Amino acid sequence: MNLELIDTIHVSNELGEGIIWDTHRQRVWWTDILQRKLYRYDPVSKNLENWSTPERLCCFAPVEGQNKLICAFESGFAFYWPENDELKWITRLEEDNPGTRFNDGRTDRQGRLWAGTMVENEKAATYKGSLYCLDSDLHVTKTLSGLSITNSLCWSPDGNILYHTDTVTQTINRYPFDTNKASLGEAQTLVSTEKNCYPDGSIVDAEGYLWNAQWGGSQIVRYSPQGAQDLKLTLPTSQPTCLAFGGRDLDLLFVTTAWSEMSPREELAGSLFIYKTNFKGLEEAQFKLSL
Repeated sequence: MNLELIDTIHVSNELGEGIIWDTHRQRVWWTDILQRKLYRYDPVSKNLENWSTPERLCCFAPVEGQNKLICAFESGFAFYWPENDELKWITRLEEDNPGTRFNDGRTDRQGRLWAGTMVENEKAATYKGSLYCLDSDLHVTKTLSGLSITNSLCWSPDGNILYHTDTVTQTINRYPFDTNKASLGEAQTLVSTEKNCYPDGSIVDAEGYLWNAQWGGSQIVRYSPQGAQDLKLTLPTSQPTCLAFGGRDLDLLFVTTAWSEMSPREELAGSLFIYKTNFKGLEEAQFKLSL
């Protein structure tokens, strides 16, 4: 299968998510949303760092040329300097919808941050979640609405296709993407996942194949750009959440997992798994700030 488990980082994340590879620092970053923790790990030195976050941190990206992160916290967008515990809010969203919070997100190939909200309390939510784009001028645009759990945000290598799922539908969609206007075309179904396999985070490799972490299914599945299943990686725990390619040659696959909602808790649930592969990822885009 060309995938070898080479390391397991026992961090016991309640909800590990949002993992990205920082090419410039040669570190992998991820968040435990529910425990309000941000992690950074060096796979060479094996040095692991973590910081407590001021709110639940859902997704983020390094800012190009600057020593800060652009973040979607549970209530909105902010700049964050973890080493200094410094936070600067850009905007809060959906304050009239207390049953939602931000969830999955990623930068597009042009360096804009996309992040979506999810419904976590149906009794409190006055409407569903939405997908937002934060551009280099810090202007926010809503692009999709009516979502329950936004996930799987990633782009084709040329940036002309956006992938996204509303996890509860068990369908990963592809959208024609206008890279200049940051606008979406009509949704097309890429794949419908197997029973009890809920599509969570995704990443696209250098060949344009989509890798998807499937919550409840103990598996990562690689799909062709046409939606054909190419390979399946079985994990030693049932709730994988997100994944990223990294390492010096972008041939390491990092997988976050969770023990949230799990009873009884599996021994390795919440660990970070690192696989050596014969595949190659793409460099993660940094957030481009024009101000």
